[in-house]
Amino acid sequence: MYSYSIVEWLFFFYFYCFVGWCIESAYVSVRTRKLTNRGFMRGPFLPLYGSGAIMMLVVSMPFQDNIFMVYVAGCIGATALEYVTGVAMEALFKVRYWDYSKNKFQFQGHICLGTSLSWGFLTILMTEVVHVPVEGLAASLPDMVLRTITIVVTIYIAADFALSFKAAIDLRDVLVKMEKVKEEMVHIQKRLDMVVALTRQEMENYKTALTESAGAAKEEWTESMAMRIEDVKAGIERKLEQVRALVPTWSAEQRESIGEVLLDLKTKYAVNLADRKRLGKLRDFFQRGLLRSNPGMTSVRFREALEELKRRTMGEDDEEQD
Repeated sequence: MYSYSIVEWLFFFYFYCFVGWCIESAYVSVRTRKLTNRGFMRGPFLPLYGSGAIMMLVVSMPFQDNIFMVYVAGCIGATALEYVTGVAMEALFKVRYWDYSKNKFQFQGHICLGTSLSWGFLTILMTEVVHVPVEGLAASLPDMVLRTITIVVTIYIAADFALSFKAAIDLRDVLVKMEKVKEEMVHIQKRLDMVVALTRQEMENYKTALTESAGAAKEEWTESMAMRIEDVKAGIERKLEQVRALVPTWSAEQRESIGEVLLDLKTKYAVNLADRKRLGKLRDFFQRGLLRSNPGMTSVRFREALEELKRRTMGEDDEEQD
């Protein structure tokens, strides 16, 4: 059974956070052929690896004399940690920092059978090989040195985590606002459809239909998810052209009444275009860092907005940044 002080447990956690960052960053950098600072935080630490290592040590404690049970405990414990962490992060930040949706035998994209089985072997490797010299390193350090290192790293990680957490929350808010802008533009397109379709009908029928369509459009956010923002903008521009062509056929009453509605829609469209462009630029250093550090980040509801932010952050849409 492991018998460590709180300082030693913290030292192990930070040590494995750092080692995990080294391994993950090196792997992603080689795979993408681009130097990548991997992870949720800006500093060289990946808390999930540290948590996973500590979890492996804890769940294997009762089975140190039974390597098969160490394997089983590692599979179950690490899979549970990965699932809970994935669900919690997606619920909080609206994005997935890893996604197994394309893997076989996966569950909700958060865990998959292949990875779960690998966790068991990693637990054996951790308890039988890796942790032995790390434990020796901690034991060889004077208590004052170990305590000082742990305190300094704790302060640094706490500050880094706080800034990174705020950046992730702010990034979530940007995605939500971008989606709202898109929904509003779909709503504008629907109202323009009504202007074109009903421009030759009686004014009272027009007003009634327009009011009903406005209420329905606000509830059809799932439709906006299925539409690309570029298609929505093209549709609005097309409808505006159609309305301009119909203006000469309007009566004086139609020009007065529909003209006010049309001006309101054009104003809202211009405002939404400006908001979408402003949100997409993403000037915040920590938010841009999150996207660069997690190129595989995905989102179910905000997929298009997230991909747009990633393209601009990676420099693929530089012309739109100007």
